[in-house]
Amino acid sequence: MNIEQFREYCLSKKASSEDFPFGPETLVLKVGGKIFAITGLDSEQFKVNLKCDPDRGVELREQYPEIQPGWHMNKIHWNTVDFEGSLDGRMLRELIDHSYDLVAQSLKKSEREALGL
Repeated sequence: MNIEQFREYCLSKKASSEDFPFGPETLVLKVGGKIFAITGLDSEQFKVNLKCDPDRGVELREQYPEIQPGWHMNKIHWNTVDFEGSLDGRMLRELIDHSYDLVAQSLKKSEREALGL
């Protein structure tokens, strides 16, 4: 999955949006105003920070070298995923979906209803 495929997949999620709050070199994907994915556009390697359930995050880090504690993020709740490693597209989409779902579920019920989630 390249950066454009990643961006398109994230933006295909219901009520998702992109933003550049940290400058033009950092793409931020949000649902309901909350971040579910963030990536640097000026990096040599295509890596993405994704939210993850803490227990699942530990398992994933032990199983896949492409998944590391979140760089510049809360390392309990975020992973940095190397999109140029050996993880296949299905796994990358699953990690994006998990992050999106965690963030969407953390929204207030009224916010979820207003967004149609």
